[in-house]
Amino acid sequence: MDQATLIQKLTEAVGADYIHTDPVALRAYDCDALTIYKGQPSAVVLPGSTEEVQRVVRLCREAGVPLIPRGAGTCLSGGATPAPGGVLAVFVRMNRIIEIDYENRLARVQPGVVNLHLSRETLPRGFHYAPDPSSQMACTIGGNAAENSGGAHCLKYGMTTNHIQGMTVVLGSGDAVHLGADGDETPGLDLRGFFVGSEGTFAAITELTVRLTPNPEGVRTMLACFKEVGDACRTVSEVIAAGAVPAAMELMDRYTIEAVEKVMQAGYPRDAGAVLLIELDGLPSSIRPLEKIIRDICMKNGCATFRLAQSEAERESLWMGRKKAFGAFGAIAPAYYCLDGTVPRSKLAEVIDEFDRIAARYGLRITNVFHAGDGSLHPNVLFDDRVPGETERAVECGAEVLRACIRAGGVLSGEHGIGIEKKREMRDQFDAATLGIMERAREAVDPDGMFNPGKILPGGEVEFPICDASQGVARMAAAFTK
Repeated sequence: MDQATLIQKLTEAVGADYIHTDPVALRAYDCDALTIYKGQPSAVVLPGSTEEVQRVVRLCREAGVPLIPRGAGTCLSGGATPAPGGVLAVFVRMNRIIEIDYENRLARVQPGVVNLHLSRETLPRGFHYAPDPSSQMACTIGGNAAENSGGAHCLKYGMTTNHIQGMTVVLGSGDAVHLGADGDETPGLDLRGFFVGSEGTFAAITELTVRLTPNPEGVRTMLACFKEVGDACRTVSEVIAAGAVPAAMELMDRYTIEAVEKVMQAGYPRDAGAVLLIELDGLPSSIRPLEKIIRDICMKNGCATFRLAQSEAERESLWMGRKKAFGAFGAIAPAYYCLDGTVPRSKLAEVIDEFDRIAARYGLRITNVFHAGDGSLHPNVLFDDRVPGETERAVECGAEVLRACIRAGGVLSGEHGIGIEKKREMRDQFDAATLGIMERAREAVDPDGMFNPGKILPGGEVEFPICDASQGVARMAAAFTK
């Protein structure tokens, strides 16, 4: 099937209003939230049902063209960046909450439902959807399932995989199959668990059944401020070791505080070396003793100030600073590269010191804002992408940061996935035999390699070169001087 015929048949499959082929329109889809790597698709389709997805899959299979599923495009590892020339299937039209079963604490949703919209729908009835990535105001539940996303409150409530009961997916053959079950028990192999976190390389998700979590009866949010980031890291380990596991425990360093306060004035002290945003939830009678334990441990580790949110507005302000931190980096640097590695909590202070040494070697700055309670780090390399060669230097700096996480006994990704970003470092994490098992598993599910090629596993034919913005700046400068 030639390109023109494929476009004609895709148009018939989804409708003329739901396909983009104009090069200008396609530019809007050439990357996800990791803008260092780009790939322009040949077409973007917006299917409206499982049946339309099946038609699109079969057409791409017949044409031998890659298909890349995408939710809101908030992925930070390049997982939703299209293979050049592929067809991008964007699920924004499939955004219905199909059914809510409060009695069994379940919701059936389409993949394009925005994460926060489900909680807004169920909060008045006493429930919420627990996984809460920082992008939850925009990211979709289907995208969360593809990446096995986390979030601040996953310390207590678990990752996305702990909240998905069942999924309908469309395979490369065009067949739609249901994985998992609506109840707690799943007969047969746990294929649901196998597909969650496969980053769109196995199939396209078209429906999910997710768990709803009861709202806590009480919540206490506190901000502990420290002169040194190492003191905050030690506090994290000691709090967890004491058995006082909070619902969330987030750490922000001085650069993050500077950026957040410049942009939104969340109320973080500008002279602090680090702050811990800690939240307890549960029965009020159970929270109070834990609050004292946490306060005592903070003070023992040199906490300069310890503050309890006195109102819901104050709590929301403290959390808004954390949720918007990544965007705030634009106030202190032209560009940033957000990484994602996980280390044992006991190694947090040691690894943060190592990040500083790595940044110094590359002549760059690294900021840290992360889920400290479960050791899920988000170092951010600040750089100027208008300077020739600086983007490549930031990428190499990031690779050293990820290798430092592995050396400390950690893993390459806590919640952002491998995508394009970390596939080179997969060889640092896994031996050849383990990578071979992963390759065979992928081939067994998608033998033609049609879904999202060039992601997760190193090697392969699809490559994504680093996109250096300085080349674009140079071209613009040349155009203006003519």
